[in-house]
Amino acid sequence: MTYVVTDACIRCKYMDCVEVCPVDCFYEGENMLVINPSECIDCGVCEPECPAEAILPDTESGIEQWMELNTKFSAEWPNITAKKDAPADADEYKGAEGKFEKFFSEAPGEGD
Repeated sequence: MTYVVTDACIRCKYMDCVEVCPVDCFYEGENMLVINPSECIDCGVCEPECPAEAILPDTESGIEQWMELNTKFSAEWPNITAKKDAPADADEYKGAEGKFEKFFSEAPGEGD
């Protein structure tokens, strides 16, 4: 089992999860984070840290598309190991519907 980041992270990108990850398996896109599933050790410490509830175990139903997205972009985006400030408008997007279709960006973030 591994954990994956879902569309709930898009435009929120709180990064509390990055701070607690013991294996630094988070990667930063322009407006969301992803987890490298082959690096994740299934410790689960990131899941309760996410204010947007964007991190789920890969055993959840309907998670396949997020597993693919996390796998693809963790190979392309830079690794992030230190927490940064969330976007100023993050709370406005928390819980919003249809964020992937409206806001997803394939552009990489800055990384560390």
